[in-house]
Amino acid sequence: MTAKEIRDLSAAEITAKLNETREKLLSLRLRKQTGQVEKTHELRSLRKDIARLETVKTQKAA
Repeated sequence: MTAKEIRDLSAAEITAKLNETREKLLSLRLRKQTGQVEKTHELRSLRKDIARLETVKTQKAA
């Protein structure tokens, strides 16, 4: 998800997307621990998406 796409979302949508992304990251981390993840680059991209969402959320709150 790009920052431009995130900025177009409302505050409630950003919060929902943030929760969804965090749940995906958690499940991916658990699967990685058991050796079931083939695409480990997804962990990094999810962390970056969370950072983008948090940044835009903070900017909108200001």
